[in-house]
Amino acid sequence: MGKQMTFTDLEYENRKRKTKRDEFLEMMDKVIPWKDWVSIISPYYPSGKRGRPTKGIEKMLRMYFLQIWFNLSDEMTEDTIYDSHAMKKFMGLSFDDEQVPDATTLLKFRRLLEEHKLCEQLFNDFTKRLESSGLMMRGGTIVDATIIQAPSSTKNSSGKRDPEMHQTKKGKEWYFGMKAHAGADAGTGYVHTVTATAANAHDITECSKLLREDDEVVYGDSGYVGIEKRDEIKDDVKKSKIDYRINARPGRIRRAPMSIAKQWASKIESRKSSVRSKIEHVFRIVKRQFGFTKVVYRGIEKNLNRLFSLFASANVYMLVKSGRLSELQGS
Repeated sequence: MGKQMTFTDLEYENRKRKTKRDEFLEMMDKVIPWKDWVSIISPYYPSGKRGRPTKGIEKMLRMYFLQIWFNLSDEMTEDTIYDSHAMKKFMGLSFDDEQVPDATTLLKFRRLLEEHKLCEQLFNDFTKRLESSGLMMRGGTIVDATIIQAPSSTKNSSGKRDPEMHQTKKGKEWYFGMKAHAGADAGTGYVHTVTATAANAHDITECSKLLREDDEVVYGDSGYVGIEKRDEIKDDVKKSKIDYRINARPGRIRRAPMSIAKQWASKIESRKSSVRSKIEHVFRIVKRQFGFTKVVYRGIEKNLNRLFSLFASANVYMLVKSGRLSELQGS
């Protein structure tokens, strides 16, 4: 970022190989539209005329993304940047004249993003870029949900569980937490809509919120069976005309006697699943690549704010891996 290189920087640049962290951060740095995202945050950011001088918006936004990509606490984010040359480089810091923003500054910045729902705006901005570049197709959506667990223990300062989180049963296991619901483009797998509920909310109740105006076909697992019969679908002129290609419950086909009809039905279900699996890949990135398997904050809204950032990041990550970065307008 225009900083003069030190001897340590030169030594680091002359390594024989880059670490995966280096490659990941260089990739994300190249694709994220920093200037435009800074302009989205700028109207809500303190001017610095009162109190101590503020840190630059881009620097704080980079620090925030380092926190969520590597699933770090506020204090650990600060410490890790000091220890990691790759992160320091990503932040554009030179310890000769500037230190890492402290954990309290990061906390205040994150609260500003949450208060004004700015991460949702960042997510929508990148979605529009994909659409305007022709990288996100129209007409079809995949819907799905995943459970994000929350601490079930009452051994905390309040002596209570998070009242916004609830318990649900999946298979033979019980889970306590929330659900992340997502609508993804059926052609490419990029996520275009995100919502969140308590874990005990049925997947089907959020489906209508995940659809786009021009969707003609929707894919979903057996949790969405009967979606076309719900009032919010059948009473809507557009949504009632959508072709809902929902996977049948597994036992329904498995218990049927062997016949040509059963073989054909199995083939149809396999085709549906091959399309639907695209959204499962995005969930894998959010939960495994970025480590968001457990809620980080109390309350659904705060965790939803983080989800918008993570799904935007997952879209960026998939775009680069697809090898179509050059097609993104303004890149």
